[in-house]
Amino acid sequence: MRLSILDLKNEIWQGAVKQVLLPTADGQMCVLDFHQSFVVRLEKGEIIFSGKRLPIRDGIAFMHSNALDIFAQT
Repeated sequence: MRLSILDLKNEIWQGAVKQVLLPTADGQMCVLDFHQSFVVRLEKGEIIFSGKRLPIRDGIAFMHSNALDIFAQT
């Protein structure tokens, strides 16, 4: 899937990934290729993808058409 992570001023990361772990109010959410569309609020924690860990304060994730767009405060 295509992953885009943005903050208020710039794009933090963009590329192809197989799996992303998101910090949500209900715990960690695993997103895989071709996941059903969703919108979820992110809480303080780490976005984990492709061996990288990105700490965030909060944000929103939007999955659509095998693309995950994340708007986050880092």
